[in-house]
Amino acid sequence: MRTARAPATSANLGSGFDVFGIALSRPADVVRVERADRTTIEVTGAGSQFIPEDPEKNTVGAVADALDAPAHIEIDKGIRPASGLGSSAASAAAAAVALNDLYERGKSRKELVPIAAKGEAVVSGDAHDDNVAPAILGGFTIATPGGVTQVDTDISIVVTLPEIVVSTRDARKVVPTETTVEQLVETVGNAATLTAGMYRDDPALVGQGMEDSVVTPARAKLIDGYDAVRDAALAAGATGVTISGAGPAVLAVTRAHDQRAVANAMLDTFDDRGIDARAYQTSIGDGARLY
Repeated sequence: MRTARAPATSANLGSGFDVFGIALSRPADVVRVERADRTTIEVTGAGSQFIPEDPEKNTVGAVADALDAPAHIEIDKGIRPASGLGSSAASAAAAAVALNDLYERGKSRKELVPIAAKGEAVVSGDAHDDNVAPAILGGFTIATPGGVTQVDTDISIVVTLPEIVVSTRDARKVVPTETTVEQLVETVGNAATLTAGMYRDDPALVGQGMEDSVVTPARAKLIDGYDAVRDAALAAGATGVTISGAGPAVLAVTRAHDQRAVANAMLDTFDDRGIDARAYQTSIGDGARLY
């Protein structure tokens, strides 16, 4: 038997749609795997009643198949599904790391990224590396067709998760299919600024670089109260605010001493609109850990 913990992640970060991702120190999923003749799955924890245990419909089933590693797999969900925090990616990442070790497949962490992405495709419909890469490698990741670049960084984060459901499939439907040259130039500049901020551990640069005028405004319409929550977080000291992944979680970059004020401001604003929410005062952290 092997046990692995994989963290929640946040993809896109505003200007890095389908490219950027970060691992969060909390929350996380824990996955236990045990050799078996065929793959079976048991799910407990946050939102487990909505997660299929059929291996053909669960992210970890695809991972076990890709690694030719049948197992009884127990998933303890710490990350709510449909949260924008890489819930399915965390389970896939933890399963990939655990099964790779259990069956001695000898895959490197980077080689496990596309394998875990196959599991992600079961839920989202597409195999994207932007969530699974940080879930496996940790830190800040840049996923391109040519591979993944990873950077260790130390940035404080507040993620506020409202009791709203936004599916990844629905969020992808509203993404604009065209943009202007001016918006393209602006996005490239912001993405470069964000990347420089990650290398420098600079929350001001990271926050500045999250600005996005293409995808985020379209997806913000799916999250009741997003604009008000963003304004409240910035007023409380956040250096930048955007949608986490497909949403509905809202991510704020902060300086460490502003975390609590930013979290309270975001929660109070959702509460003013009659929306229950939970805030995680977290940071960019490590990838999947094998116990």
